[in-house]
Amino acid sequence: MGQGRGRADTWAPAGAARPQAGAWPDSLGDFARAAAQRIRQWAVADTGPGRLLPWLPVAFGFGIVVYFTAEREPVWWAATALALACAIVAVLARRRPFGFPIALALTAAALGFATATLKSVHVSHPVLAFPAGNVEIAGFVEVREERERSDRVVVRALNLEGTRIEHKPDRVRVSVRKGTAPPVGAYVTFRARLNPPLAPLRPGGYDFARDLYFQGIGATGFVLGAIRTAEPPTAPGLWLRYAATIQGVRDAIDARIRASLPGDKGAIASALITGKRDAISAPVNDAMYISSLAHVLSISGYHMAVVAGVVFFTFRAALALVPGFAGRRPIKKWSALAALIAAAGYLVLSGSEVATQRAFIMTAIVLLGVMVDRPALTLRTLAVMLLAPQAVVHPSFQMSFAATLALIAAYERGLLWAAKADTPLAARVALWGGREIAGLILASLVAGLATTLYAAYHFHRLAPYGVLANLVAMPIVSIWVMPSGLLALIAIPFGFDGPLWRLMGLGIEWMIAVALWVASLPGSVGRMAAFGTGPLLAGTAGIILLCLLKTPLRWCGALLFALASLAAFQAQRPDVLIAADGQSIAVRNAQQKLAIHKIGSDAFAVREWLAADGDARAVADPALREGIACDVTGCIARLPDGKPVALVLTPEAFADDCSRAAVVVTPREAPPGCAAVVVDRKVSRSGGAIALQRAGDGWAMTAARPAGQDRPWARARPEPVEAVPATATRPQPRDATPRVEDLEPGD
Repeated sequence: MGQGRGRADTWAPAGAARPQAGAWPDSLGDFARAAAQRIRQWAVADTGPGRLLPWLPVAFGFGIVVYFTAEREPVWWAATALALACAIVAVLARRRPFGFPIALALTAAALGFATATLKSVHVSHPVLAFPAGNVEIAGFVEVREERERSDRVVVRALNLEGTRIEHKPDRVRVSVRKGTAPPVGAYVTFRARLNPPLAPLRPGGYDFARDLYFQGIGATGFVLGAIRTAEPPTAPGLWLRYAATIQGVRDAIDARIRASLPGDKGAIASALITGKRDAISAPVNDAMYISSLAHVLSISGYHMAVVAGVVFFTFRAALALVPGFAGRRPIKKWSALAALIAAAGYLVLSGSEVATQRAFIMTAIVLLGVMVDRPALTLRTLAVMLLAPQAVVHPSFQMSFAATLALIAAYERGLLWAAKADTPLAARVALWGGREIAGLILASLVAGLATTLYAAYHFHRLAPYGVLANLVAMPIVSIWVMPSGLLALIAIPFGFDGPLWRLMGLGIEWMIAVALWVASLPGSVGRMAAFGTGPLLAGTAGIILLCLLKTPLRWCGALLFALASLAAFQAQRPDVLIAADGQSIAVRNAQQKLAIHKIGSDAFAVREWLAADGDARAVADPALREGIACDVTGCIARLPDGKPVALVLTPEAFADDCSRAAVVVTPREAPPGCAAVVVDRKVSRSGGAIALQRAGDGWAMTAARPAGQDRPWARARPEPVEAVPATATRPQPRDATPRVEDLEPGD
């Protein structure tokens, strides 16, 4: 290259005219070459030294997701061998600039797949296959939960006797009457009705059975009669004695809180300190979710950060007051150690749930980084999914992942520190806390936008005023509620905790008032119909690209996120929904709303159907039954085109309904030769809840448990799914829709 030639001259052919500065390329080909060159430069910058490391947790999580999409349970040795083979290939390819990153990504994905497989093997236990009544159970109480209307206990069954029980579960979770739950560690005997862990309530619904499987629970149910304590045949183990001791401490603290703070204030204070959040009244609980303040109720990264931060700065300030001490000793490291001990104590006191464990690990990484003089607030802390791989498919982890990723990316790019005091006006604004307020607003916007897709997917709700609620309430929670609670904990041994609990209650009262006010605003509840995993995965990829890439290529992620959101809004809704027992049915009518008929008092599935349809009507609304005509033999509902859908309850109704109805639903076994599309007992037993959707002249049938699926939490049934007419197809079911009342909010 000559000394006087510029970079543009290097690419110009000999004798060619050189374009003037700022001019457009002479041809489309020149423009394409220039664009390709620029894209290559960006790609090189985004794959430079150190830039690929944050992608390893992403690849690891992708491997876990692949595990949960498998039709049948992988073999542990095969998954382990695959991970080992990929690792060997990565080592052999370490000198290849392109092959090594690809091999490393494949190794991380294979390790995620193997980790989830080995976790399933580690927690393997029997799962009840069929409902069983009048079961005699004796065992130790391991967990006790207080709820608004009833209590719930998890019992490790040493003895379990009943009919129709092929595989006896090791641990069962049963509901008991309010106030009758025995303490943790007690040996109890009782009779109960047990059911298999709850399968998805609709195709694409959240799989509660999967969650319970990884919690080691093989059956759920309720106690029949009294629950009695007895002399245990064997001494409880060391872990159970530890759990009983911790539970006793939590109960004592909970009692002190409730004695000073009645009602919802005491319930929320106990949730923040002890992790017991099941006694909050339904109106306040709903208002917290509607206002996007529900994350306060689940002890997570925010709470750990507040506890560790308060202890760190208090301890450091106290040591700095000692003359000459701060200059001679590493008080910053000592403060980090004190904060780590406090965070560990908070973890134990709050019940050590998975979300809290994850928050503690992330906090511990940061504090350990302070102690060894290494920065730790990087994207690498997201790799805590190694602890509990099953959390990747849980809404709590997904929302925490998205919010943390977005906030760290915003901090790295200086977005949250954009308001610099470089003018007199800016200096005065900063003096009065304007910079902190602006940072809080931006942080709420960033985290809220990042978690919107996940909240819509899992809870079918949007929070239009979430930023407003968090802006008004969270400063009080951070500087008033949590510090008061920590001081009250310290004051308990000295007997001066009462005034501090009441001081904490004043801040909680403000938070409740904000939640109720925001929930009462017009349009405060944004409802969203259910959509499939495609938009969710595309939106997740968009967030990852937007946050991890540094060059303008990251805007491809924003485009992908926008397209995913558009696809989510355009998702099709089913025309017919059938419960797993075949006794509840929903049919879309001419007004494009679900007309619902249910037998019995269980409204759980109906609530889920309405939420997934974006329908604000309550389960008790009489309008739900409009358009459904019933008699002793069954019911008839009509589709928008006027064709009938029949719910058959007696055998004599089959002859008429099979010849006239487009769809026949029955909890019985339908006779052969029925001309309609049939969803009977055989179909429901093998496939669970069913959704039907018009597909041209036929029907597309989707089962909550697809034919061929055989996982530890969803064993294949011997009855095959009934074949539907040749015009019908069976698209794959979508995944995951939990209720807000039964799942943790995001971290």
